[in-house]
Amino acid sequence: EPACSDEGLDTFMENYFTSQRDNIFRNVEVLIYVFDVESRELEKDMHYYQSCLEAILQNSPDAKIFCLVHKMDLVQEDQRDLIFKEREEDLRRLSRPLECACFRTSIWDETLYKAWSSIVYQLIPNVQQLEMNLRNFAQIIEADEVLLFERATFLVISHYQCKEQRDIHRFEKISNIIKQFKLSCSKLAASFQSMEVRNSNFAAFIDIFTSNTYVMVVMSDPSIPSAATLINIRNARKHFEKLERVDGPKHSLLMR
Repeated sequence: EPACSDEGLDTFMENYFTSQRDNIFRNVEVLIYVFDVESRELEKDMHYYQSCLEAILQNSPDAKIFCLVHKMDLVQEDQRDLIFKEREEDLRRLSRPLECACFRTSIWDETLYKAWSSIVYQLIPNVQQLEMNLRNFAQIIEADEVLLFERATFLVISHYQCKEQRDIHRFEKISNIIKQFKLSCSKLAASFQSMEVRNSNFAAFIDIFTSNTYVMVVMSDPSIPSAATLINIRNARKHFEKLERVDGPKHSLLMR
C-alpha cells in the first residue's frame, strides 16, 4: 500500500474540499461516510465529515446520508452498544439539518453485509410496490421463500417468506457462496446465469431475473416439477422489468 504522511493527507483532503468541491459533490444522491471507531483523530474525522455535509448542502441538499462506524469488533463486547450509541448521537447532531442513518460494522461478522443491504434497500424507488409484487409472486407459485438480489453485489434488496426459516444468517451465506461461484466462473471465461440445488427437503433456483437483479426461489413441495418453477420465473420477468422501468434511474453513490 502507498504510504502517505499526515501532512500529505491533510493537503490532499483540503484540495478535495476546495478545488474539486463543486465537481465531486454536484448531483450526489447518496453519501456513505465510513468512520474508524478506533481512530485517534476523532476531531479531524468529524471536521472532514462536516466539510462533506457543507458541500452536500450547497450542491446536493436532497442526498441521503449514511454513516458506517467500522471496526466495531475491536471494541470490547460489553462496551459496543454504549460506544455506538454515543457516536450515533454525535453524528446525528452534527448532521443537522440533514438526517443520517448510522450502522455499526465489522468485516468479521454479518453487520457489514446487513448495512450495505439496508442502504441499497433504502435507495430503491417504490420499494413497497416491489415487495407487494414479490409477495404475490411467492404465493402464486407456492414458494417457501423468494429473494431478490442486486445483480452486481448480490445484496438482498427484498424477500418474502411463506415458511419460517431457521438460519437468520442465510442471506449473507448465500450471497458469499454465489459470489465465490461467479468468481470461479469468470476464471474459466464463463458467466454465471442460473443454478438449481436440490435435496430431499427442498429445491432452490437462482436465476437472472431483471437487468439489475437475480431471483432465488425456494420450494419444498416435491409434486411441483423444476420445469414449472423455471417457467414461472421466466413469465414473471417481464412484469418485474416493467416495475424497474417505472421506478426510474438508479442512485449514484459517493463513498468517503
